[in-house]
Amino acid sequence: MPRVVHFEIHAADPARAAKFYRDLFGWDIQKFAGPVEYWLIATGPDGTRGINGGMVARCGPAAAEGQPVNAYVCTVDVPNLDESFAKALTLGGTVALPKMPIPGVGWLAYVKDTEGNVFGMMQSDPAAK
Repeated sequence: MPRVVHFEIHAADPARAAKFYRDLFGWDIQKFAGPVEYWLIATGPDGTRGINGGMVARCGPAAAEGQPVNAYVCTVDVPNLDESFAKALTLGGTVALPKMPIPGVGWLAYVKDTEGNVFGMMQSDPAAK
């Protein structure tokens, strides 16, 4: 059964958001040392129950106060991204972000569900480029 393996927080001010989550939950949040502005979030020690995540700068305005969708993007580990992506679209989902490589990690795509919520699916592939 596919499980959620990563979450992502979008923030207008990632430094401010990192401080908030560090202070609130004690999460370890470190800026990713790569070509993309990204922060890695460890929610607990490796090998313990739970998932880790990331943070990225918001690409547009925040959702208006009181709107029904104001959430984190969760990413689900799937064995075959092409099959899962196609199935999501068949079931009424729409493309939010087409399949793209995450070098050394795998393949990622985002879908909007039938309610307009965005979620990610990732296929592990250390050879992805």
